[in-house]
Amino acid sequence: MRVRHGFTLIELMIVVAIIGILAAIAYPSYQNYKIRVNRSDVQSELIRVSQQLQSYKMVNHGYANASLAGLGNAASYPVTGTAFYTLNLAVDSDNQGYVLTATPISSTMQAGNGIICLNQDGQKFWSKAATACSLSSNSTWDGR
Repeated sequence: MRVRHGFTLIELMIVVAIIGILAAIAYPSYQNYKIRVNRSDVQSELIRVSQQLQSYKMVNHGYANASLAGLGNAASYPVTGTAFYTLNLAVDSDNQGYVLTATPISSTMQAGNGIICLNQDGQKFWSKAATACSLSSNSTWDGR
């Protein structure tokens, strides 16, 4: 009797099917993870810009003429690679307040993931379906 070494075609097809099933389960989870990571990154960026704005206010006694470019920041995030968010700084009419906004770029994986906002009082807002800021004393970034 001859000893056979190797795998049969059926065994290989079973392995390929198992790998396909695992990939079908893992890929959507990975995509959701990437979306959450990108959102967390831009939230960190908004906090960093907010700290720059606080320093700007200490020197200039207000936010008059403050801009993202003037603080050395880009209008999109991340700066390198594919930009997922457009950043915007809106200064109040009395130059004593601001709202930083990160809006998802529609042609990226972040599309439809909601707007992210932060103001001078540290009020934060994010909601998956949001298209406008709704800052309040109890608004958060955790989606609850």
